[in-house]
Amino acid sequence: MKSDNVKIVSVKHRSRINKISLPSEITINIILGLFCLLCIVPFIFVVIISFTAEESIREIGFSFTPTKWTLEAYQFAFNSSKAIWRAYFNSFFITILGTILSVLICVLYSYPLFRKDFKYRRFFTFFCFFTMLFGGGLVPTYYVSKNILGLNDNYAALIVPALFNPFNIIVMRTFFQSSVPTDLIEAAAIDGSGEYNTLFKIIVPIAKPGIATIALLNALAYWNEWYLAMLYIRTESLYPLQYLLMRTQNKIDFLTRNAAMLGSEISKLVHELPQQNLRMALAVLIVVPIAFAYPFFQRFIISGLTIGSVKG
Repeated sequence: MKSDNVKIVSVKHRSRINKISLPSEITINIILGLFCLLCIVPFIFVVIISFTAEESIREIGFSFTPTKWTLEAYQFAFNSSKAIWRAYFNSFFITILGTILSVLICVLYSYPLFRKDFKYRRFFTFFCFFTMLFGGGLVPTYYVSKNILGLNDNYAALIVPALFNPFNIIVMRTFFQSSVPTDLIEAAAIDGSGEYNTLFKIIVPIAKPGIATIALLNALAYWNEWYLAMLYIRTESLYPLQYLLMRTQNKIDFLTRNAAMLGSEISKLVHELPQQNLRMALAVLIVVPIAFAYPFFQRFIISGLTIGSVKG
């Protein structure tokens, strides 16, 4: 009976320690709510501007309540280039394949760096870290990629240069060190498990939150990549979405700047083209697809926050 009373008192004492006061809870919720608004409102504003007519923008500027709504920016974006659907396919293909390969390389490279019984782990750690500080430069990289590796006007030119990311490897190695017990590896070895079997059937399931985080970072990098396309791609059917939309925006900007030199009739047509709302529409077309990747990775990332927590 006495022990039961002690347990009840201990539970009440622990609950008082972990519980925050009602005013503090309200204050925290308000702060978090304001932070969420700061993240969401700008994107909502961009979406509203993308549906705003150019006349309304010239009349009252950017506003949450425009005087006229229109779809002309989206119609122009889809009608001005018939290759936009092909560009969507290219971006999805490059993002999915590049993310899978880069995550595989990251795991295979960072796992030996985590193992203390790997003889050359210091050398390969330094080799990885050194490339974070020093690079070969644009000209040598371009020459090697195009003339030696044959990365020119093909999908490989958009995937291979970004496969190895030293920062992600260091992060993954640190995650292995903080979440994977070495005793588990030793137990698997005693049971006769090989290195690859131990990695993919024992270590990888434990490291899913870290792998999901790395996969999300790689997916964002591949989805937003346009610079490699500018360097290596000449065929329009291979353009990723970002590069195609950037070229479309550059063409509009060029016509706008040189409208006076093209004659009065053409100048009038250029003046009627969507400009400000087109910029926002292009941003929406780029952001919305990749935004759907966050719910997929969210459950893995959140579960990673509880690793190492104390359970009572």
